[in-house]
Amino acid sequence: MAELSLPVRATSAPAAWASSTPASLGATSDAPKRRAMTHRPLPSYTQRLLRQLRLRLATAFPSSEVLDFCVVICTYNGEQRLPQVLDCLLAQLGTEQLAWEVIVVDNNSTDGTAQVVKTYQQHWPQDIPLRYAFEPRQGAGYARQHAIGIARSPLVGFLDDDNHPALGWVLAAQRFGQAHPQAGAFGSRIRGDFETAPPPNFDRIGAMLALTERGSEPLIYDPRQKILPPAAGLVVRRQAWLTSVPEQLSLADAIGFRAAGEDLEVVLHMQRHGWEVWYNPAMRMQHQIPASRFERDYLLRLFRGIGLSRHRTRMLSVAGWLWPLMTLLYMANDLRKIGRHLLRYRSEAIADTVAACELTLYVYSLVSPFYMVGRWWQQRQRYRVSQPGNVPG
Repeated sequence: MAELSLPVRATSAPAAWASSTPASLGATSDAPKRRAMTHRPLPSYTQRLLRQLRLRLATAFPSSEVLDFCVVICTYNGEQRLPQVLDCLLAQLGTEQLAWEVIVVDNNSTDGTAQVVKTYQQHWPQDIPLRYAFEPRQGAGYARQHAIGIARSPLVGFLDDDNHPALGWVLAAQRFGQAHPQAGAFGSRIRGDFETAPPPNFDRIGAMLALTERGSEPLIYDPRQKILPPAAGLVVRRQAWLTSVPEQLSLADAIGFRAAGEDLEVVLHMQRHGWEVWYNPAMRMQHQIPASRFERDYLLRLFRGIGLSRHRTRMLSVAGWLWPLMTLLYMANDLRKIGRHLLRYRSEAIADTVAACELTLYVYSLVSPFYMVGRWWQQRQRYRVSQPGNVPG
C-alpha cells in the first residue's frame, strides 16, 4: 500500500487538442462529408465478424496481443465471492465493439473455486472468453505474474474477488489506455461497500484497505510523492510490466499472514522506467469489506506487514548509492512520527484502533530495514540450497 500521508493533487490530464485549420473556399462543403465518412461506425454484423476473427487469432496465436482488453480476477478460496464479480463482468455496457477476455487465476485454492468457473463457462458468452488458470505459488504477486504471461491483450485489468466493477468499468479502462499510451498503470476510483460500520476516524487509514477517492478528474501520480494506486482495480500495460518488472518480486512472498507491498513494488518498477501512473475516476468500483476486516487484530497485523515492507518500496525510488543515507533519514523521520503520535494521542495511541494502526505502521516502518535484510538473506540461502549440487551447510 502507499505511504500514509495526505494526497497531493497532481496535474490533471491535459485536454485534447482540437485541430482547427481554416478551410479554403473550395473545400468547405466536402470536409464535413469526409469527416462524417471517416467516423461512421461499422455495421453491427461487421463488428461481430471482426470480433470473431480476432478471437480466433487469439486462440491460434496465444502469445500475440490481438485482443483489446483482458480482465484478470485473482482469487484464493473465492467460491462464495467469485460469482458476484463474474456477474458484474457479464453486465458490462458499451463493450460490443471490444474483443476482450476474462481470466480467473486460482491462487492455490482448496475450495470449489474451479467448479464455480467451470459452471459459469457453460453459459458464458462465446464472444467473451472466460479462461481458468491455476497458480500454485501462494501470493497475489505470483498470480498476477502468471496472468501477465498468458494475457492476450496490451491492457490487463486486475480485480480481486471482492471487487465489484461498475457497469462501464471495462470500456472506461480500455478507452483510457488508448488515450494515454505512456500510462504504464492506472487505478480506479474505489469506494467501500461495508458489511458493518467502520471504526471512528476510519478515513485516516482507508487507503490501506484499497479505498481510493481523489476527485472526479484524471490525475497523474507524481513520482516525488509517496502515493500510488493499489492493485485492486489497477490496469497495467502489458508491455510496461514485461519490460520493467522483474520475474521475482522481493515482496511476492507473505510478510506475516499475507503479502504486503507487492502491488506497490510492481508500480514503482514501472515508474522508475519512465512509465506514467494515473488515477482514472471513470473506472468506478465497489470494494466489498466484511466485518472481519475491521477487527482490531486483523487491522494491526495488516499494518504490521505494510510497515515491514516499507524499506523495499521506499528504496525503489532512490538511487542505489543513496540507500545508506536515505535509510538513516527515513528512520529518523519514523522516530519523529512515533514521538509526535505518542504526544498527540497519549493513551489513545494504544486504546483507539485507528491510532493504534498508525502507530504500528510507524514502528514497523522503523524496523523495516533490518527485517528486509534478514528476509533477503533467507531468500538467498533458500536459492543456494535449491541449486543442483548444493546442500545445506
